[in-house]
Amino acid sequence: MDFFIFKLGLRCFVLSLLSKEDVLEKAKEYDVKFIRLQFTDILGSFKNIAITIEELERALNGGIMFDNAVIEGFAQSKQSDIYLCPDPETFVIFPWRPRNGAVARLICDVYGSDGEPFSACPRSVLKRVLLEAERLGYGLRSGAEIEFFMFYMDDQGKPTTVTHDQAGYCDLTPVDLGENARRDMVLTLESMGFEISSSHHEVSAGQHEISLKESDALSMADNLATFKFVVRTIAQRHGLHASFMPKPLAGFNGSGLHLHHSLWKEGENAFHAPSHANCQQLSKTAYYYMGGLLEHARALTAITNPLINSYKRLGLDLAAPVLAGWSEQNRSTMIRVPSQRESGTRIVLRSPDGTCNPYLAMAVTLKAGLVGIISKIKPPAAMEENNLHGGLGKIIKNYGLPSNLNEALCALSANEVIKETLGEQIYSRFIETKEEECKRFNTIIHPWEIEEYLRNY
Repeated sequence: MDFFIFKLGLRCFVLSLLSKEDVLEKAKEYDVKFIRLQFTDILGSFKNIAITIEELERALNGGIMFDNAVIEGFAQSKQSDIYLCPDPETFVIFPWRPRNGAVARLICDVYGSDGEPFSACPRSVLKRVLLEAERLGYGLRSGAEIEFFMFYMDDQGKPTTVTHDQAGYCDLTPVDLGENARRDMVLTLESMGFEISSSHHEVSAGQHEISLKESDALSMADNLATFKFVVRTIAQRHGLHASFMPKPLAGFNGSGLHLHHSLWKEGENAFHAPSHANCQQLSKTAYYYMGGLLEHARALTAITNPLINSYKRLGLDLAAPVLAGWSEQNRSTMIRVPSQRESGTRIVLRSPDGTCNPYLAMAVTLKAGLVGIISKIKPPAAMEENNLHGGLGKIIKNYGLPSNLNEALCALSANEVIKETLGEQIYSRFIETKEEECKRFNTIIHPWEIEEYLRNY
């Protein structure tokens, strides 16, 4: 059944289960003048092509063409024509734009001139893995806890590293100076169809978290891509810069993207097994799913933690997920199993950060879990000990996630399952881009080196 929600105060409506005809009708009804056709490139940056209302019908029929360099990030000698194919169910009006002459968006899949999904389209990669899960009888549902910092901007409008406040975990105003901005973010997101479960100030100064309720995996990936765009837009309107950089400040907790996963089969949560009292009421499916994730953890990390800076967050810190293991309480493991059971049974991937491409991160983690189920990969015993001191070196050596981006890229290069999931085109472009990033980093003289070496050598 088609439906839409209209909130007059926020001047926004959200449409769901729409056909092309519905989109055309609602765009006309609500005086839409511009439509942004949005998609992500391989690295996860949101891109768009803006069209006028007169071009909307042609766009809905897949008639908007551009070249592959936009999505691959390379200006190549052999460029090819690719086409944007909007998903009608993603149609929404931006609530911060004027009501008269409104601006809407559609998230697009990318197709080649042969009519097949373009091999470098991250959204198509996720849809392909979701189809694999469906053939096995499973559907993935996912929630998310997203952390970010808000910083002041200088007189030229450039972001600084001066935090907007000095508040701490769950503090209130007047200590939490970001409360109004965070409130506007939540209201804006809700007016765009997001279901928000909570929001609060995080542990570090200037750090915040907004949590999204569970939904199907494709919708969640769309929402995560949209979330970063919206949060940064609303922060800017408050004179602030919102950053999802994993570790922008030394000595402060970093920001993560905690992904909740649960598999469903025939309307039931496949991770719950009440008869397995000695196994925390987790099903064999849940155990094998975790086994697959942990088996491929080091390669996955290249996708879920794609920046050099990502590994500053994944340091030897008890609050950071540094171990390829699982636990109910130990926050040092990449997987946590919350205590809720029955329909709420799920696992939480704590290692990803907000700079990842949400489509690729969702695709490779789901694929690893499915491989675990198919191959019946048993995970190691739960790591319930929360104090890693003493045997830290041995534990990290045996179970540690990559300590830097180079290590993660090497693990990815050696992992055929994750490479096959990404496809040759995305894999090769990703590796090439990230290796070049590492080379650039290694040629820079950092302030720490000057401070450490210049006086003494």
